[in-house]
Amino acid sequence: MIPQEVFEDTLLEFFAPIRPFLEDAQVTEIMINGPGQIFIEKKGKLYKTDAVFPDTRALISALRNAAQFVGKAVDEERPILEGRLPDGSRVAAVLPPAAPGGPFVAIRRFFQEKLTVERLMKFGAMTPEVSDALERFVGAKLNVIIAGGTASGKTSMLNALSSYIPEGERVVIIEDSKELQLQREHVVQMEARPADAKGRGEVSIRQLFRTTLRMRPDRIVIGEIRGGEALDLIQAMTSGHGGCLTTLHATYPRDVLTRLETMSMMSDVSMPLVAMRAQIASAINLVVQVSRLRDGSRKITHVTEIYGFDHDTGQYNVQDLFLRTYQGLDAEGNVLSRIEPTGIQPVFYEQMESQGYDLPDSMKEAIWRRQHAGA
Repeated sequence: MIPQEVFEDTLLEFFAPIRPFLEDAQVTEIMINGPGQIFIEKKGKLYKTDAVFPDTRALISALRNAAQFVGKAVDEERPILEGRLPDGSRVAAVLPPAAPGGPFVAIRRFFQEKLTVERLMKFGAMTPEVSDALERFVGAKLNVIIAGGTASGKTSMLNALSSYIPEGERVVIIEDSKELQLQREHVVQMEARPADAKGRGEVSIRQLFRTTLRMRPDRIVIGEIRGGEALDLIQAMTSGHGGCLTTLHATYPRDVLTRLETMSMMSDVSMPLVAMRAQIASAINLVVQVSRLRDGSRKITHVTEIYGFDHDTGQYNVQDLFLRTYQGLDAEGNVLSRIEPTGIQPVFYEQMESQGYDLPDSMKEAIWRRQHAGA
């Protein structure tokens, strides 16, 4: 048997034209548009490189080896690959004939150096006041969804927020591809698996999630909600499994709720829409919205509470607890903005108190100012 280290190094040799970018800590994404056109993302900006693969065959060979590394197959009959490289970087690729002119590949870099809360604050993604509030919210076992668009920093934020989980709790992680790095002692990490060429051996996130409920989790962390597992998670949240963390693709906090509705309908459980909406509103406490701004920076834009569903209007009850406002651009083209508490008292405050947590001073002061404005 070939030693793992030798196999990994051999695999990277197939990616020799882009290996310098895989080893550059500042590169966050590598985009291959066929063998002769390669772009990279650095500090949120896209740059075209001079790197090229010798030909289409060389690029396909690299992708086939990457597929073999994660126990998958990719060819004309199975032209889509989702996997990872030895360093954990996420690979998504589409081959001909589904991608005429391809293969087209996107590699999302995986950083060995953990993106901590402190580093995210240094980058301006959040402030100490937001960090203080989120630490209390996670500690109080609120159910939190981190939402954002593609490449907005959802996984990095989930990694950071998971550090707020108190030591001593049993954390079960479920992912499509292993990316999360929880610095906790009692962590159980599971990874879904697609079916093989003959349709055998599939292990779905839904299957893993249902098994997880029987494994005495204190916290359940799902890398990303994509389908029918949304309803399983919502029902778990409403039946005593508090403190769940997950990510979801959505542009605004309200979009999170409609997307959850859509994905819940993908399950095999038939439920009246009004009942589903009531469950969603009861399950989700908080949406942390992250966005990639026009200058390439990634920041928290909203911390939004979900506190019920109005049957008369058919609308979810939502309120922003922290909100980012914008003041234009500086001379270098950087977005000027700040995120501040809105002064709205959260409905989940009683739940926080029951878990031994209080609101941070920044929120208390904003609430007092709002209550006494114009008095």
